Amino acid sequence: MTIKIGDHIPSATLNLMAESVQSMSTEDLFADGKVLLFSVPGAFTPTCSTRHLPGFVDHLADFKAKGIGKVACMAVNDAFVMSAWGKSQNADGILMLADGNAEFAKKLGLELDASKFGMGVRAQRFALVADKGVVTHLFVEAPGEFKVSAADHILAAI
Repeated sequence: MTIKIGDHIPSATLNLMAESVQSMSTEDLFADGKVLLFSVPGAFTPTCSTRHLPGFVDHLADFKAKGIGKVACMAVNDAFVMSAWGKSQNADGILMLADGNAEFAKKLGLELDASKFGMGVRAQRFALVADKGVVTHLFVEAPGEFKVSAADHILAAI
């Protein structure tokens, strides 16, 4: 079942790079205040690298001004890839989170079977805002589209 507005974020563990690979529970990620999480099908892929992540990099201060405490990007990649992608995109201030086995994407009901592209199970392109772990806004893209999860669209909606 797909997560919806008013639902609590499910429990899962994501990974990120610090000095080494670190685990972060969704309880910790979403514990305080407003968090904006956006998901891409894959790091270093065309739309994700040229439009999706760069929009959040460009508008990070605008999201902070609207009361968003944390902005996080998630993909079904490993923490090393997410870290390298974040560095290549100058994504300072954005948490680059790895959902390596699509555990969190599946718990959200937002997984994507990209096997026909040789990518296995991935996360759909989406964004959500949660306040203390409760979803307040949800933006899920139609297959092959990039509209509602774009940074400028979300800024206008929150």
